[in-house]
Amino acid sequence: MIPTHNPELLHELALRIKSWGKALGFSQVGICDVNLSEHQAALQSWLDKGYHGQMHFMERHGSMRTQPDTLLPGTIRIISVSMNYLPPEARFAQTLSNPSLANISRYATGRDYHKLMRQRLKKLALKIEQELPELNYRPFVDSAPVLERPIAVKAGLGWVGKHSLVLNKESGSWFFLGELFVNIPLPLDQEQPEQCGTCRACVTSCPTDAIVSDAVIDARRCISYLTIEHDDAIPLEFRKPMGNRIYGCDDCQLVCPFNRDAPLTAESDFHLRKQWQNQELMTLFLWDEATFLKQTEGSPIRRIGHQRWRRNISVALGNAPASTRIVQVLQEALPDATGYLVEHLKWAIEQQEQAIAKELQHNKDIMSRGTQRLIRIIEKGLPRDA
Repeated sequence: MIPTHNPELLHELALRIKSWGKALGFSQVGICDVNLSEHQAALQSWLDKGYHGQMHFMERHGSMRTQPDTLLPGTIRIISVSMNYLPPEARFAQTLSNPSLANISRYATGRDYHKLMRQRLKKLALKIEQELPELNYRPFVDSAPVLERPIAVKAGLGWVGKHSLVLNKESGSWFFLGELFVNIPLPLDQEQPEQCGTCRACVTSCPTDAIVSDAVIDARRCISYLTIEHDDAIPLEFRKPMGNRIYGCDDCQLVCPFNRDAPLTAESDFHLRKQWQNQELMTLFLWDEATFLKQTEGSPIRRIGHQRWRRNISVALGNAPASTRIVQVLQEALPDATGYLVEHLKWAIEQQEQAIAKELQHNKDIMSRGTQRLIRIIEKGLPRDA
């Protein structure tokens, strides 16, 4: 029987839940109630402005997000958990600075976190159920209309930074979030104070100015949205700023002071997989669909499909150093391309041809200046009557 009127037993249970959660690999475990009504107005304003882009599921389930108990009737508490995912030897700077390499958001270079975290949450629930057979629960990991960031903040896991991600003084922002809805009146944790202060590093570093105000993202401008969620042509104005980012973008996290000493993940499943290590854009572009599906097995990258994969890489190849080989490969891909991929291939070819022409002209200018210099040298060395 659930000890609804015994604060001491509930406090002890909460401590054990946190201990069990840490043993299962969660970095943080916090508890909050289900009252999220204060976030309804901000959510509706974000939707009304169209900042969600093509993520129509946000519209369909907007009101449910601030009413957690509609997802599991009887829910009175949410156990919020985090799991660090920063892999060792991430090589952020090296990859971003080499335009011939593919840059992939670090959350996606290991195993898909959804199933892993959901399984751990179920194990946590079974631990609780051994103590309380009357437990009613449901785990969530980015799989339903859940306001996971406001929940995490309310449960004391951190605060929302200007880049809209949850930040923690010790863990930075390199962590996944998950929730376990329960019908136990556990004691609540305290929220952490916001500590970003006047820092605007994430805002000024965004390649596409997607952070339109503190903690508000216009997804339609965000490279993560454009490369993952957006299933259409990428607007021209964002193609050059994308650089070599073919899946997601970490720029706002890379510059965050709280991420300088963020801990590495203890989960080997989140380590950088071999197929993403120093991978050439050209190599990834040449993957056929069967290869793409095989190489992305168990990876969150698979969900975008082969068409969007080649679309993203086409843009990156258009931004790559001038190469006649790139032009050849892109032209060979054109006859079999369909839909918006055709437009992106043609754009990339045009960018490459312009870069090649510019490079040729630059070389001609150098040769011309060299020839003129040589003539002057020779003229200086000739006798006056020569």
